[in-house]
Amino acid sequence: QVQLVESGGGSVQAGGSLRLSCVASGLTDRRNCMGWFRQAPGKEREAVATIYTVNGRATYADSMKGRFTISADNAKKLVYLQMNSLKPEDTAMYYCAARTSTSGCIWSEEAFDYWGQGTQITVSS
Repeated sequence: QVQLVESGGGSVQAGGSLRLSCVASGLTDRRNCMGWFRQAPGKEREAVATIYTVNGRATYADSMKGRFTISADNAKKLVYLQMNSLKPEDTAMYYCAARTSTSGCIWSEEAFDYWGQGTQITVSS
């Protein structure tokens, strides 16, 4: 049984930083696409960043480029999202997601099989 558990959420002022962590248990294949998604109140869930654990290739949403960094520790089955220069519009519930893949990541939430419960980020101005 695959389980994803996020941590590191909280409240921060604009311009601040936070690091989210996601521990993945139950993934038996080392070839995985790991992703972070977010959903703000009244909005659809959107992709933030993905990383392919085989080669470390990362992809970011345009609005996160240069501010957010996704990384993975394959040995510990951890995925991180370092968020810098946070803005009030980054306020959302952030979700970790995973899918086993032999061909890399697909930039779509429908492509992910497993989801965490989410962790809330609130950025005040």
